[in-house]
Amino acid sequence: MSKRVRTAVFPVAGLGTRFLPATKAMPKEMLTVVDRPLIQYAVDEAREAGIEHFVFVTGRNKGVIEDHFDRQFELEATLESRGKTKALEELQKDLPSAGRTSFTRQQEPLGLGHAVWCARDIVGDQPFALLLPDMIFQAKPGVLKQMMDAYEERAGNIVGVEECAWEDVSSYGVVVRGDGPDEGFVINGMVEKPKREEAPSNLFISGRYILQPEIFALLAEQTRGAGGEIQLTDAMQSLMGQQPFTGVKYRGKVYDCGSKLGFLTANVVFALDRPDIRPGFIEELRKLDLEDKL
Repeated sequence: MSKRVRTAVFPVAGLGTRFLPATKAMPKEMLTVVDRPLIQYAVDEAREAGIEHFVFVTGRNKGVIEDHFDRQFELEATLESRGKTKALEELQKDLPSAGRTSFTRQQEPLGLGHAVWCARDIVGDQPFALLLPDMIFQAKPGVLKQMMDAYEERAGNIVGVEECAWEDVSSYGVVVRGDGPDEGFVINGMVEKPKREEAPSNLFISGRYILQPEIFALLAEQTRGAGGEIQLTDAMQSLMGQQPFTGVKYRGKVYDCGSKLGFLTANVVFALDRPDIRPGFIEELRKLDLEDKL
């Protein structure tokens, strides 16, 4: 019987250089899609999937993330005194329970693999979920929940994937698909940013993983790869020779909010999905007379 996945790791130490100057003093993970920070979407997804312990791998100038997941008594008291009970309830609902969050530092920007390795002592000898906060999803149930369902059946390591246009495969890491249905197929390999004519599939890895703790030992010995960084993909390739990897082509759509285009698109899509915002937002869009600008 597979061990239950109770812990999730969130790498939030990146500099966010693609969003300068906005991210000069504010972490990119705190940029908002409509009215919720990117990191909150990832945490919400993890909670829906049954995660109990939230591990944030941070860096310099990231203290506001820790503050976001803490109580702010002055604000709560003000909301209560002004009768703004709905806003107060929303704040309290978003908070993990006491003792459910941990924060550790990645002192050097040595890549995603190194960030994951920095969480090793907190995670311990247990499987864990890994969520990249830049990637947010429109999916019901959430993507990690769909992956958890596959994990309960197959155990091992699980990777969330989505189809992209074939002409875009060179922008992503893609998987070599083996046997099995969309909700759980064998992964026979991974290729980082292949040329169109060399790509084994158009199923790209979209920032959601369930990994076994043996990945930490491999990351500890991993030499620097592309960009002089410790690459998670390289360690997963090594682990693939020892343990099974399963791909889940989830039901939903990802928005890469690490890019300006993806971030802007996500704001429009998520605003249109909100019943309290949609009517007024559509009206404002109509006023812009967008046909003349497209």
